[in-house]
Order: sequence, then C-alpha cells, then structure tokens
Amino acid sequence: MAEVLFYHLTESRMEDALPDLLERSLARGWRVVVQASSPERRDALDQHLWTYKDDSFLPHGSDAEGGGALQPILLTIEPEQRANDPHVRFMVDGAVPDDLGPYQRGVYLFDGHDPDQLATARERWKVEKAAGHTVTYWQQTEDRRWVKKA
Repeated sequence: MAEVLFYHLTESRMEDALPDLLERSLARGWRVVVQASSPERRDALDQHLWTYKDDSFLPHGSDAEGGGALQPILLTIEPEQRANDPHVRFMVDGAVPDDLGPYQRGVYLFDGHDPDQLATARERWKVEKAAGHTVTYWQQTEDRRWVKKA
C-alpha cells in the first residue's frame, strides 16, 4: 500500500509549491512522475521547471518528447504512465491516476480556491482510504508552511 498525501494549497499557486516537493523527492533518491490534467498544463509545467529558480533547475522531461525511462521526473497526462519506474506519483489540477498501488507515495496537490479541485480531492480521499492506503492531509499556513491536519 502507498502513503497518499493530500496537499491543500491555500496561500500559493501549484507552480510555487510543486518544485520544492519535487526537490525533496529527488533528495530521497526517488524517481517521480507528475500527472497533469491536460497537454497544455503538462507543457507549461515542463517550461516552468527549467526556469523556476535562477540558480537551479529540476532534471525532468515530458512523455511527449520520448525518452521517459531516463527521466528522474517525468511529466505526463496519462494516468498509467510509469516509463521512468517512479517511486512517487504527483497529481496536479485534478488529475486522477489509475492505481497508486505500485508507488511508495502518491501526492495530490490541489488548489483550495478551485471548487472542482476540492471536490476531486474529497472524492479521491475516500477512494484512496477505501483502497487501504495510508492517507494524510496537509494544509498551508499563511507563511506557506505545511501543517498536517489529518
């Protein structure tokens, strides 16, 4: 069973929070897949991860480019994409995976100001808990730190 984390964005945008969480995953030696909700969103994330910081970047690629098996972070829209043999799967913008069973960790990152993303996160909480995964809920504080709420 996977550990499934729900990150409720209340103070920052997903583009601001995701790189830090990806850096932490890579620091643990994990390979990552990030599932976006549309090709346009995947491609925007692809560009953002190259330029989000002046002094660094996150090594990644998109499944639209091929070579996914070589990528430490693989961006996709496919719910079953596992070409890079990932340990962690991130779902952003309401994306929903096929099954989190093969992963050590699943991470739902959702915008607390978007009613559709909130509804999807609530539904996925029920689904992942019913599947037997360990689920935890994290919410941002005003200073953009994460606090475990459940």
